[in-house]
Amino acid sequence: MFRGLIVLAPALVAGISFASTRYAFAEDIKLPATLTFTAYDTGTAGFNIAVGVGKMMKDKYSTDVRVLPAGNDVARLAPLRAKRAASSAMGSGTYFAQEGVFEFGAKEWGPQPLQIMLSSVDCNCGSLGVAADTGVKELKDLKGKRVGFVVGSPALNQNSLAVLAFAGLTQKDVKAVEFASYGAMWKGLINNDVDAAFGTTITGPAKEAETSPRGLIWPPLPAKDKEGWARMQKVGSFFFPQVATCGAGISPEKPVELGNYPYPIFVAYATQPADQVYAMTKAMIVNYDAYKDSAPGAGGLAADRQTKNWVVPVHPGAVKALKEAGQWSDAQEAHNNKLFKRQEVLAAAWAEYGKSNPPSDDKAFLDGWMKARAAALAKADMPNGFED
Repeated sequence: MFRGLIVLAPALVAGISFASTRYAFAEDIKLPATLTFTAYDTGTAGFNIAVGVGKMMKDKYSTDVRVLPAGNDVARLAPLRAKRAASSAMGSGTYFAQEGVFEFGAKEWGPQPLQIMLSSVDCNCGSLGVAADTGVKELKDLKGKRVGFVVGSPALNQNSLAVLAFAGLTQKDVKAVEFASYGAMWKGLINNDVDAAFGTTITGPAKEAETSPRGLIWPPLPAKDKEGWARMQKVGSFFFPQVATCGAGISPEKPVELGNYPYPIFVAYATQPADQVYAMTKAMIVNYDAYKDSAPGAGGLAADRQTKNWVVPVHPGAVKALKEAGQWSDAQEAHNNKLFKRQEVLAAAWAEYGKSNPPSDDKAFLDGWMKARAAALAKADMPNGFED
């Protein structure tokens, strides 16, 4: 919607120096002349919401925001890690990056100290969208069907496996089809190269699929199916049951019981200055009305709608902004501090593993790291989360 507002000038980014003034009012918020965010491909929910936030920053603070589209989690985080971006609109990949698992268990990455600014939970959900012409009605009907996976995107892939697990299915029960990006996967569904793809119900590609000749449905994940949810949360612990009332083929009149987690999640690195993250978060909180209707899902970024006590900590700069908005508690402070400690344990384990002369073979390296990771978390009396 606002693509014409995206500035293609070089980015000023995470290393930007912000004044250390204690910002008490919206008019005191100081943002740089230029910021760069990363998000999923053009037209996706995360991209559209990031652009809406960027328009607000342009209108209110004369800050030009450049939104870089990227097809997978690694591509979204690379500019942020390199300090060429100030924030990334992530999904559950935030958790996998923090934990240093899947693609983030590679020697080039390891556990990433990502921390949350604001995240969105709205009327939408995230699940497997299935081409209507397949005849699939329930998730168990996906057995033998083609399911999309994205190279370099552990979030999407693990999400798909979690939804399949709800029906007692694994990757071996379906025909996995790999794509280079999220957008390419959904194009593959439209072009009959795949039968199912994971996404949020409000993502642009899902709407395209719904209006295509193939059509689109969302097989339900009923909350009353406790065994199904137990299987699903074993693979994706970050999911929770939710009724979707908006999205492709979904409305308040035609809701669907699905699953959800915060998306997008605007994240920063722990190393980014607290006053920088505070200013961006504060701007999003006090100017919420200016962007909440800019794109489907943007309304979920309200300060009073933040997911509490999730699996990734909130950045100290964002905590300050949430406290000022009256949306922080002592219980959440205690939970957040435990998550900071978890990131410290993971970082120390990664450093020690690097000193242990780990194998050069990629698979052997990852296997060795996962064992070292498990041992370090067990010693710290912290849950593993990836036993299988």
